[in-house]
Amino acid sequence: MGDSRDGFAAARRLIDLAEAVRADPELPRAALVELLAGHGERPADLTREAFPEASAAELRTAARRMGAVLGERDEDRAAEAVNALFAECGTRPRLTRHDGHPWHLHVDRGEEAGWGDWFLASGALALAQLLTEYGRIAWGACAAAGCGRFFLATGPGSARRYCSAGCATRERVAAHRRRRREGEREGEGEG
Repeated sequence: MGDSRDGFAAARRLIDLAEAVRADPELPRAALVELLAGHGERPADLTREAFPEASAAELRTAARRMGAVLGERDEDRAAEAVNALFAECGTRPRLTRHDGHPWHLHVDRGEEAGWGDWFLASGALALAQLLTEYGRIAWGACAAAGCGRFFLATGPGSARRYCSAGCATRERVAAHRRRRREGEREGEGEG
């Protein structure tokens, strides 16, 4: 199991995998393989022997667990959750380079770590890097009613609440309409 070149690439992999499993809790092994391959995992690590259905199930469970961290809006609780993942799945950080990647940091337990532990440890590292780099939670679950998609919020400005401009606009329009209806009802009661 490889690791990405930098925190942002690992964070993107984390978001993409957690979102795919959020959308389809029983995401098929083949879809997980495609997603992992798209994020640079070696084909040899994604064969049926190296990544059997039991490993896919372990990875889906880990992605669901990361979803809870990705949905956390409080920085202190998010940091506590990341630290708990390090305590559970991590080990002393080590520099490594393999498969043509430049030197990068690993915090998983190496080859003896399963896919779930690898995903939780590397995901925790990615979120820790984002939290320290931006000084705030730089990820989230969309606050729009009925959405909940996970997103990265690494751009400038204040923390985001929505996965897209479309969700933000729908929420603003819905809030405006609610306020207008409430105002109309109040006006009717005065007459």
